[in-house]
Amino acid sequence: MEAVAATGLQPMAVKTCVSSPSRMFTSRAIISGSNLNVTKTRSDKSPSALSLQSLCVRYSPSSKHQRFTIRAMSEESEKMATYGLPIDLRGKRAFIAGVADDNGYGWAIAKALSAAGAEIIVGTWVPALNIFETSLRRGKFDESRRLPNGSLMEIVKVYPLDAVYDTPEDVPEDVKTNKRYAGSSKWTVKEVAESVRNDFGNIDILVHSLANGPEVTKPLLETSRKGYLAAISASSYSFVSLLQHFLPIINPGGASISLTYIASERTIPGYGGGMSSAKAALESDTKVLAFEAGRKGQVRVNTISAGCFDEFLVCHNSNGPLGSRAAKAIGFIEKMIDYSYSNAPLQKELLADEVGYTAAFLVSPLASAVTGSVVYVDNGLNTMGLATDSPALAV
Repeated sequence: MEAVAATGLQPMAVKTCVSSPSRMFTSRAIISGSNLNVTKTRSDKSPSALSLQSLCVRYSPSSKHQRFTIRAMSEESEKMATYGLPIDLRGKRAFIAGVADDNGYGWAIAKALSAAGAEIIVGTWVPALNIFETSLRRGKFDESRRLPNGSLMEIVKVYPLDAVYDTPEDVPEDVKTNKRYAGSSKWTVKEVAESVRNDFGNIDILVHSLANGPEVTKPLLETSRKGYLAAISASSYSFVSLLQHFLPIINPGGASISLTYIASERTIPGYGGGMSSAKAALESDTKVLAFEAGRKGQVRVNTISAGCFDEFLVCHNSNGPLGSRAAKAIGFIEKMIDYSYSNAPLQKELLADEVGYTAAFLVSPLASAVTGSVVYVDNGLNTMGLATDSPALAV
């Protein structure tokens, strides 16, 4: 019984009996000012099919408020009824830009959205595409693809993507002829958006999980103009470009999220090359884009400030520390992990999954009034103004 509707109810006794299985979940509908609790069930054999056991709907003409009640005839069914406030993304489609392996936040977000029922499509940096697809095909990621219910996350389609280039006309000749791009086509932002539209029509969720700073190991004072602008281009303007080209195919009520880092507002020595500037720009853009995308397409825009190195992943999953090649290039991963653990209000490991769960909430209907926000997922480290493990405090 997917939906229940009633109009013109008459003051007469009505008794309707249907059937219901052992697995049940309850929803509530309003009928002519009265609350109607409808118990629905989903068959274990067919996730999309509903089967019903003995349920009875009674209307009492003597009731002052014309109350309808539905009583389950099976105590076992009542005990197994599902309660709570679940994140339900069934029927939603997500495009996640920046998934190239199973170590980054993009992967953790993809898993969380998939676990909530969303259909997952991804954009992978062109030079990493072959390795990523081969690893998926050969089952290398099968263990990390495992969802809480035991099934494996399915990636419906992988698109080649280089978000540094908006249109084919922007691609320089040396990139076009680069052997790492050989065999791939239609990988600029505009072309990928068009391909997604042609293949799927619309999406509901856009995730930006991209960052690159070629001079990230250099202090800002030693960063070249070229390196600085490259960091801005790849790490912040790429989000503007993605939203600009994907907004026409995002369904109204959809959502977009990006990933930022506390270096946008606090000095983090070692996080250089203009990356701190890029993250500051990304957070400012989030607020402006929230207004523009909200007014133009009814799409929400938020960013997550993760307590690790955003796409330069420096946190943990259930198997221990995670570190991408980009993160290792920064050179002080373990020190930052130790610092965060020692100084954050919550002294525990920060899991990549926790960032994924927050992303799932932000793109869900549960966050329908949240937009233009920087949401911190860092065990509270952003709130601290003093390092509690500083030698200066050891008095």
